[in-house]
Amino acid sequence: MKSWADSLSELSLTKKSAEEVDKIYSAFDIIGTIIIIKIPESLMEKKESIANVILQNIKTAKSVFLQTSAVQGDYRIRNLEFLAGVNNTMTEYREHGCRFKVDVAKTYFSPRLSTERLRISKMITDDEIVTNMFAGVGTYSIIIAKTNKTARIYSIDSNPQAYDLCAVNVKLNKVEDRVIPICGDAEEIIEKNIKGQANRVLMPLPEKAREFVDCAVSALKHRSGIIHYFAHIKAPTKKLSIPIGMKDTREAFQDYRHEILATRVVREVGPRIYQIVADVSITC
Repeated sequence: MKSWADSLSELSLTKKSAEEVDKIYSAFDIIGTIIIIKIPESLMEKKESIANVILQNIKTAKSVFLQTSAVQGDYRIRNLEFLAGVNNTMTEYREHGCRFKVDVAKTYFSPRLSTERLRISKMITDDEIVTNMFAGVGTYSIIIAKTNKTARIYSIDSNPQAYDLCAVNVKLNKVEDRVIPICGDAEEIIEKNIKGQANRVLMPLPEKAREFVDCAVSALKHRSGIIHYFAHIKAPTKKLSIPIGMKDTREAFQDYRHEILATRVVREVGPRIYQIVADVSITC
């Protein structure tokens, strides 16, 4: 089989262009049988050729899509352009022994949160009630349920397509008795139905989590427990994003007695922009 480098040479790329394609190859997302890539403007005229080279080199892939926008809107959807293979945005993704049906065009999903999903799932103690405020297709919720078979998770999302897939994934992974998919606005759902029940709250919406801090605290039993607070932090370096992220977290929870147990960088999401997560202990 031809190497990746040999395949690139057939595109008649300049040395600089080949280096840019190498970056594409190392940075794209693989979600089941779907690959999502970003291409610099200088290579747009070769986008289909690049996509076909990727399909030739990754035998498990069936489709290649170009990401043409940032994640945007209330449902955090990114615009995609079909480039090669089969034009189907639905796939099955596997992670930590779990299976997930995902529609990459209609729901938010990132395989780059795999390590964080496992980290949080291993923190769950027996008989915990967890509220996942922005659950998507149910990845965090289901991995938690599979890791700790005594946990109960309220899995909320306002996107009807994400809710439908979460319900499918709950059955697919046989955790219907412990993961409860709920479609609706997290603030309304918590206030009307599950206020004061959780031992732990997940807030995996870094773009807007700060706006929902009061709601997250209200979800906790006796307003005490653990909140996993996600945020996007601008910082000159990854190292400096930690103290800046801690400052952001302190400000977000300044109205509550709290302790920041840990702060870590989940990933870099843009030039000098880092996604962090803070594990915050709230006490009444």
